[in-house]
Amino acid sequence: MAIDPNPTLAAPDDWRAYSGVLSRRAFAFVIDYAIVLLLCIPAAVVVFFLGILTLGLGFFLYPALFVIVALLYFGMTLGGPSQATPGMRAMGIAMVRLDGRRMDFLTAMVHTVLFWIINSFLTPLILLIGLFTERSRLVHDMLLGTVIVRTE
Repeated sequence: MAIDPNPTLAAPDDWRAYSGVLSRRAFAFVIDYAIVLLLCIPAAVVVFFLGILTLGLGFFLYPALFVIVALLYFGMTLGGPSQATPGMRAMGIAMVRLDGRRMDFLTAMVHTVLFWIINSFLTPLILLIGLFTERSRLVHDMLLGTVIVRTE
């Protein structure tokens, strides 16, 4: 019998698992998007050489470069074994599904896209929703059946 070094995190019922999650989530957001911006630099170099190799066609990736890097970053980190981005790990939080299954790459990418869409409409109010919902969940968390929990 093998022991999973990264067991599936289930959404706990204890209120302490959700205490301070919104502020930690905001700081994790800043850290993660700083990392995404830094990752765009080597990606831009790769796209430059790809543009040269494809006789200019690769340069059409530049307008979508941030989106591509961000989707890959969040898909691979949230859908990875820790179910958290580096910024979330630094803040001591992780994303879990309410049904107890592990986060996968596609769910993590859909979560990111829903965040961007909802944030474009509710920019000043997006975190206020978390103050009035159970477990400090935001709209995109409710739509996908996810919740952010403290890991420490």
